[in-house]
Amino acid sequence: MSDHPAPSPERLSRKVSDLAACSRAQAEQYIEGGWVKVDGEVVESPQFMVDAQCVELDPDARLEASEPATMLLHKPADLAFSDSVSLITEANRIEGDERRGIRTLQRHFSHLQPLMPLDDDASGLVVASQDPRTARRLKEDGAKLEQEYLVEIDGQAGPYTLSRLARGLSYEGRTLPTCKVSWQNEIRLRFAIKDVRPGQLRDMCAQVGLRVVAIRRLRIGRIGLNKMPVGQWRYMPVSERF
Repeated sequence: MSDHPAPSPERLSRKVSDLAACSRAQAEQYIEGGWVKVDGEVVESPQFMVDAQCVELDPDARLEASEPATMLLHKPADLAFSDSVSLITEANRIEGDERRGIRTLQRHFSHLQPLMPLDDDASGLVVASQDPRTARRLKEDGAKLEQEYLVEIDGQAGPYTLSRLARGLSYEGRTLPTCKVSWQNEIRLRFAIKDVRPGQLRDMCAQVGLRVVAIRRLRIGRIGLNKMPVGQWRYMPVSERF
């Protein structure tokens, strides 16, 4: 039998503080930043209890605050808006997104809230965030942000179809503000519009005799879908603005 008593369990933050000769607060930043491994596995909780396990600090570790994450997702048309965050997993991050300098952390995938509603049967850009500042900004000012949609339609357009869509229609008892509408091709309309309510685009098209086949949101404010594949997502750096 060994004469050495088994080590007493202690918080990972204390272990890292001793290991790196740093303060407890700095140790917590290292851990929350995903720079610490316990027996080869990354642990992001400073309260995690360790005893005889092997604790390692990444030699490239940097002291930086762990910011709440905001993601941009290309939602498929067959997924409910409320379920869209289910696609935001490490496996679905768009290839090359790591060049934005944001490291994937497990904490980023919890408490995500989908923002700027999109019809369940529509595809396109969805914002999901765990940052209360982003949520507040989009809830308070989202109606002022111009959104861009591509709407595939079926039906015969008349000479005044675009002008009627752009002004004078109403939805759910309110007169709709002026928007910009143009033809992308013979079967697709492009809308630049603010304060879009669920079901509104389908209803607007129905009012001018057009049936909507598909809807895709391309842009919210200055943030675009660009060439992101369906079902994939990317981080939105704090330097980007809607």
